[in-house]
Amino acid sequence: MKIEHRPSERHVLAVTVDNESGILAKIAGLFTARGYNIDSLTVADISEDHAVSRITIVTNGPPQVIDQIQAQLERLVPVHKVVDLTEEGPHVERELALVKVAGEGETRVEALRLAEIFRAKAVDTTTASFIFELTGTPEKIDSFVALMRELGLVEVGRTGIVGMMRGAETA
Repeated sequence: MKIEHRPSERHVLAVTVDNESGILAKIAGLFTARGYNIDSLTVADISEDHAVSRITIVTNGPPQVIDQIQAQLERLVPVHKVVDLTEEGPHVERELALVKVAGEGETRVEALRLAEIFRAKAVDTTTASFIFELTGTPEKIDSFVALMRELGLVEVGRTGIVGMMRGAETA
């Protein structure tokens, strides 16, 4: 019997939850217990009274696994809604990164030139290093980090992906 392996797909899930203690642990536990991987996870308070939060999860898996993840998330008590932004249609994804680069002379000049091309902002500078702030798609940030690696990359901090549906629709 031949086992068919379906290709793994990247999905961005927007999960609306009650803002209560332990909810993030419950969601992470759900993924851990079933052997699913979380590629990115961000959380933000989205209500004026601080009662509701939105968790954005990026994960990978074949369609059946993504459907199973979504169904299991929907069964958790404090979860209001789970939306697969990838399946819903056009959406915008962004990430924030801080990138520290050390260098002198021409290396510094090249780092500044590339930062300008990528629209990265120098938020800290010393005579020996820069810290650049960069927002964009994960691919844009990956490209910038790869270029900075050649120029003296010291450290990278990334926020994780946030996403929203395009147009007037909400997740």
